[in-house]
Amino acid sequence: MQNKFKKFLIYTIPVALLATGVSSKANESIKGLTSDKKAKKVEKAIPESRNSNPLKKHSIGIGIGQTFLAGDFSDHGEDKITWDLFYNYSASHSFDFIANFHSSKHSHQGNYAKLTGLALGIKAKTFNFDNFSPFGMGGFGFYQPKVKRNVNGVLMPSEEKITFGFHLGAGADLRLNDKFTVGVMATFHNPFDVKQDNQPEVTGSYFKLLMNTFYTF
Repeated sequence: MQNKFKKFLIYTIPVALLATGVSSKANESIKGLTSDKKAKKVEKAIPESRNSNPLKKHSIGIGIGQTFLAGDFSDHGEDKITWDLFYNYSASHSFDFIANFHSSKHSHQGNYAKLTGLALGIKAKTFNFDNFSPFGMGGFGFYQPKVKRNVNGVLMPSEEKITFGFHLGAGADLRLNDKFTVGVMATFHNPFDVKQDNQPEVTGSYFKLLMNTFYTF
């Protein structure tokens, strides 16, 4: 019986020591894989273009496309190709601040509709698929619509007044690299009605369908 017990100890003690050493090394390996240092090394190893959109970055852009007049604006001018200026700030992985400035004049048979606006809003990225980001956007802005129209048989320009308004939109961005992003955007702008002293109020809305290019710095 004692011989069997000695043989048991002779065989089990080395196996136990070996198992303890392997377990210790395994724990160290797991800790190494899950440590902050390892995570940072893995993050650095991933190409920047495969990561989420960069944070706290400024971008300026230009958009070119068609402006479609709606409401009373369509009675005084024609749709045409226009351009917009943009500023974008990436506040988080999901939300950006975006500002848009535009000004265009649409003429038709002696009448015209001049549309100037500074729209401020929030762009919400619905998801990021690689470098492709669909988004929705909305906000408020300051508008200065002006029209020249027939009032009691006389062509008369309206008074230039600044009014408040809102805008809504949607689109998609494709980040080419850490500097340039291209995309498409559709927006609806609705300035609030502007009252006039001696003529009807100025009212209307318009849509924009744009192709955009942004430079990030």
